[in-house]
Amino acid sequence: MITRRGLLASTVVAMAAAPALAKARLGEDGLYQEDWYLESFLDLAEDLTNASQGGKRFVVLWGLRNCPACRRMHEVHLADPAIESYIRDNFAVLHLNILGSREVTDFDGSKLTEKALAKHYGVEGTPAIQFFPTSANGLAAKQPRDREVARMASLPEPQAFIAQFRAVRNGV
Repeated sequence: MITRRGLLASTVVAMAAAPALAKARLGEDGLYQEDWYLESFLDLAEDLTNASQGGKRFVVLWGLRNCPACRRMHEVHLADPAIESYIRDNFAVLHLNILGSREVTDFDGSKLTEKALAKHYGVEGTPAIQFFPTSANGLAAKQPRDREVARMASLPEPQAFIAQFRAVRNGV
């Protein structure tokens, strides 16, 4: 028999077991946004230079509307204060839509939509994170994939996720 007291107790237990929601908000484009994500004119060389001058590494995070792994990344991985603060303090994160139509200026000066840029770099799923070097010098002459120092092509468990960021920050 279900009683009010039993129902209340089971609700409290269920709420305690539920993952804490991140501070991310869902934007009009359907992508999760953190208040510390990079505000950009969508010029990759400029964003990389500004990140480096600020003592941070530059990354591009690819997302997609209704992506379950993107949601998990924001509600689990980035909801962890240690992970969130490490990334926020050490990386400039540009969040792009893998199917988006905004115009982005690549390192070689070419202007592509987000969707075309993702294809140009061979980004095929979300979330994907591209890690770039500390300087844009010479990147324009390289093939797109060779411009990256590392890539996270899927969403690993939280400890492997932050380990990749630490490895890049420490000079991989």
